[in-house]
Amino acid sequence: VQLQASGGGLVQAGGSLRLSCAASGRTFRGYSMGWFRQAPGKERTIVAAITGSGGRTLYADSVKGRFTISRGNAQNTVYLQMSSLKPEDTAVYYCAADIDGSAQYYWLEAQYEYWGQGTLVTVSS
Repeated sequence: VQLQASGGGLVQAGGSLRLSCAASGRTFRGYSMGWFRQAPGKERTIVAAITGSGGRTLYADSVKGRFTISRGNAQNTVYLQMSSLKPEDTAVYYCAADIDGSAQYYWLEAQYEYWGQGTLVTVSS
């Protein structure tokens, strides 16, 4: 069972990136999915989450209106479209899966059973 995050890179402030998280080894249909990030010297925090049905999305205040989380048609991929990027968005971004599709505790790391390896996003000023 693996989650593979990709799409990170170096981008100028104001630019955009799309992160992808692909699952292999099992289906994550019905799982809620989340994106977290960890900046250097800081704790890992929630960025966005989406319910198992894809019908509800949740965001950290710092990214509302700039980031969009979505699920692929096969439900085994989740995306994070990031726009209007700021230097403070620089971090390693992780995707995670939670068997509880309601995402009622979406902000809690401990809620997620499966984690990807992380992809680095660097936003230059």
